[in-house]
Amino acid sequence: MALEWPFKDPDEVLDYQLDWSGRLGEDQIATSTWTVPTGIVKNSDTNTATVSTIWLSSGTLNSAYELVNRITTTGGRTMDQTVRIRIRAK
Repeated sequence: MALEWPFKDPDEVLDYQLDWSGRLGEDQIATSTWTVPTGIVKNSDTNTATVSTIWLSSGTLNSAYELVNRITTTGGRTMDQTVRIRIRAK
């Protein structure tokens, strides 16, 4: 099931986070990758032991995008989370 992030204006450059701590238990994020569809731009991404952060810009007005964050953990698990973001003028 996709999570929903707040609306984004196509001219904004904003950071968005996924907090994985509820699913990780005692485990930690080792690597984090984002799959971003054409039309919205990933400027950069980082992660801590429990949180994955992505910076986004652009986007087509009145469009919705689904991004996927895949993490691998220090314990060897692989987890995915889909997030939807809608683009509209503010």
